[in-house]
Amino acid sequence: MTLLRDQDLAAAFDHAARSYDVLVAVNPGYHAHLRRSVRRLGLPAQGQGLRILDLGCGTGASTAALRAIVPAAEITAVDASAGMLERAAAKRWPHGVTFVQAPAERLAEAGVKGPFDAVFAAYLFRNVSDPAAVLATVHQMLVPSGRLGVHEYTLSGRRTDRAVWTLVCRGIVQPVATLLGDGELYRHLWRSVVEFDTADRFADRLRTAAFDRVRTLPLPGWHTGITHTFIARRPDAAPEDR
Repeated sequence: MTLLRDQDLAAAFDHAARSYDVLVAVNPGYHAHLRRSVRRLGLPAQGQGLRILDLGCGTGASTAALRAIVPAAEITAVDASAGMLERAAAKRWPHGVTFVQAPAERLAEAGVKGPFDAVFAAYLFRNVSDPAAVLATVHQMLVPSGRLGVHEYTLSGRRTDRAVWTLVCRGIVQPVATLLGDGELYRHLWRSVVEFDTADRFADRLRTAAFDRVRTLPLPGWHTGITHTFIARRPDAAPEDR
């Protein structure tokens, strides 16, 4: 099986949008872990006056995590899937949350403009065709010293963590998703994690993209060694400007 990409992946997410919230609800710690990753950004309490980009918002779980931790921030939530975004926008949101349909690679074309004080991307980078290009765009959209938080399935590199991931996917997630008619997407999910960067490699990718103060933080429970929070910062100035 090959990975789904671009239009095929967006279409698969469109179809899965109707049952996506049901599936993540049975994932122990899913929403609590998103909130933990947002807290790790270390943003000012309440987030008054901040502009935050929620990149790859899906049905709004990451948006809700941001609202829970920095409720006064202005949030622009973006996703490439029309179906996922429709589900997200249909939920009740307070003033200050805006939803925009756009691929992460083409934000400017959709009218998404910085600067942002922070960017949060949950479960995004495995699903873009050019992670380096998306990181370059994010870097440009951040204010100097702006913070990037990435919440992502990135295996530690240990065989046991890959085995746990495979067991969870093949024993629980894929059978349930197949019953719901979304087996192809969740087979993609398993393979996308196995073939994506390890946690150390993704941290190096962030440094290569000119982010500094990169930290890799594990998440608790069965996610340990499988899901990580990455925190990074756009430097105050480019090295040649110092």
